[in-house]
Amino acid sequence: MKDDKKGFFKSIIEDNPVFVLCLGLCPTLAVTFNLENAYTMGLSVLFVVLITNIIVSLISKYVDEEIRIPAYIIIIASSVTILELLLGKYLPAISKSLGIYLPLIVVNCIVLGRALSYASSHNVINSIKDAFKAGIGFTLALSLLGLIREVLGSNQITIMDNISPLTGYIMKYTIFFKNELIPNPLFLSPAGAFITLGFLIAFINVLRNRGEAK
Repeated sequence: MKDDKKGFFKSIIEDNPVFVLCLGLCPTLAVTFNLENAYTMGLSVLFVVLITNIIVSLISKYVDEEIRIPAYIIIIASSVTILELLLGKYLPAISKSLGIYLPLIVVNCIVLGRALSYASSHNVINSIKDAFKAGIGFTLALSLLGLIREVLGSNQITIMDNISPLTGYIMKYTIFFKNELIPNPLFLSPAGAFITLGFLIAFINVLRNRGEAK
């Protein structure tokens, strides 16, 4: 059991969709200007990957090879539509904040990639585990990027604001730096997203290389 847990968390780092595989970079760069946006986008992708993997695992043996990709895209699009309706009904502020990148989950490489490469050839339990690996890895990557960008760009950490109608709480904290260079609006811009992501990828690669050397 302990080895399974170690393997699960190890795979989140070593096969991270953002830092290692460089997948799903459009929402990664576009919506991570604060922590709340980052983790809600990550959880949205996790929801879609989970639903898609379960359905694909159940029906894959009945789907012909010629129509496999169109069939899976229809499943993904249906899952995203359900997600949009739920967010629009209960969390309209989050739906508006994520904007066009919410429906664009349909073409996110992570979702179709896991359906094609894993769920279509594995049972439901393993497909659920795979969905959590990919979804949690994506969520953690976006959350880390969003946290760094928001702190350096605005001296704030937004944990709950747009989701407050659901939780009943607003959690926004101000960070005080003595350095005059912080906050720097650069980190809230697209250029800041690229710079921060580049440094994080480099840092993760250093850790992975050290681990392989050991």
